Amino acid sequence: MDWVMKLEKLGALKWDKVVHGNQAWRLITCIWLHAGVIHLLANMLSLIFIGIRLEQQFGFSTLSVPFCNGSVLSSLFIQRSIFVGASGALFGLLGAMLSELLTNWTIYTNKAAALITLTVIIVINLAVGILPHVNNFTHIGGFLTDFLLGFVLLLRPQFGWVGRKHLPAGARVTSKHKAYQYLFLVIAMVLLIFGFTVGLVMLFRGENGHDHCSWCHYLSCVPTSKWHRGN
Repeated sequence: MDWVMKLEKLGALKWDKVVHGNQAWRLITCIWLHAGVIHLLANMLSLIFIGIRLEQQFGFSTLSVPFCNGSVLSSLFIQRSIFVGASGALFGLLGAMLSELLTNWTIYTNKAAALITLTVIIVINLAVGILPHVNNFTHIGGFLTDFLLGFVLLLRPQFGWVGRKHLPAGARVTSKHKAYQYLFLVIAMVLLIFGFTVGLVMLFRGENGHDHCSWCHYLSCVPTSKWHRGN
C-alpha cells in the first residue's frame, strides 16, 4: 500500500532495515510517526493525561529524558511488519508511575487504593494489546523499560528530610532517601544495562525473539478462528 511505503521512507520501524540496512535510527524515528490523524490524536491525548501528573511533580527536565518506546523488543518479535506510533512511550509513563509509587511508598496516604487503581489501568491497557493489528510488544517493552527507569529518575525526598529546616541546630537530620530507594535504584540500573545490552546484541545479530520464547506470541495476539477469518 502507498501509505505503508511512505511511512517506511519517513522512518518507520522495520526489522530488515535496522538489521541489514544499518538504519538503527529507525528505533527512534518511528515514535514520531503515526498511521493517521486518529492514531496521532489518540496517542497525544493519552500522553497528556497520563504525563501531566508526573510533570507537575518532577518537572519537565526530568520527563524530557527520552523514555524508551519499546522499539528493541518490538523488533525482536515482530519482523515482518512496520511499526509507528508513541504508544510505547504511553505505556512507559504507566510503568514510570508504578515505579514512582513503589519507590516513594512511604509518603503516600492511600497506598493500597493508588496501587490497585494503577494496576487495573495497566492490566486493561495491556489486555487491549492482544487484539489483532496491535503491537503489544512495544507496549510491554516501553512499560518494562520505564518501570525500571522510574526507580532511577523519580526518587522523592522522604518526610523527615523535607522537614529538616524546622529542626533545632545540631539536631540529627533524617536521610534524604530511604535505604530501599537506593536498593531499587541499583537493581534497576543493573537490569536496564543488562536488558538493553542483550536486546541490542540479539537484534543486530538478526535473531528472532520467538526462537527463545515459544509462548511469547500470546503476549501480542491470542489466535482465534474468528480473528483469523476477519484478517
